[in-house]
Amino acid sequence: MSTATNVSVGKPASTGAVFRAALGSTLPTDATTALDNAFVQLGYVSEDGLTNTNSPETDTVKAWGGDEVLTIQSSKSDTFQLTLIESLNPDVLKAVYNDDNVTGSLASGLTVTANSDEAEGAAWVVQMVLRGDVIKRIVIPNASITERGDIVYKDDEAIGYEITLTAVPDESGNTHYEYMKNA
Repeated sequence: MSTATNVSVGKPASTGAVFRAALGSTLPTDATTALDNAFVQLGYVSEDGLTNTNSPETDTVKAWGGDEVLTIQSSKSDTFQLTLIESLNPDVLKAVYNDDNVTGSLASGLTVTANSDEAEGAAWVVQMVLRGDVIKRIVIPNASITERGDIVYKDDEAIGYEITLTAVPDESGNTHYEYMKNA
């Protein structure tokens, strides 16, 4: 039987939606336990929210005559796309450009160095509230920024850093975990 109350939307948690920490930080294993102090909140995300692409790529084997007789998974990526819009937040800039490429503060002078350094892996957590006060937490043990969108500077649009995170398997072979619990 269909149940309309099981249909939901994902809204950012009021305590923050996107968090980042160094690899090796203690990861949450449920929806509601407080995050380890190593996790830094990255502020507002654009109204487009978060998009998770978690789909296998397959190849098919055809028999003589054209029948498809076998499907083989050739790869499976797990990516998360979002746009961070707190362009004056040093933690956002460190996430986008790497920690070592952002120095100083707005008060003393902030310097961002853009270069070809390889993106650093990090642990990521996304927290949201679903319909009926259900807390949902997505935990990505190890992901790097593998794509950056254009940065647009306009007088009628927030400066944003569109990023794609690509998760890699952890020691258990999992690329991310999802936890849900009634608030």
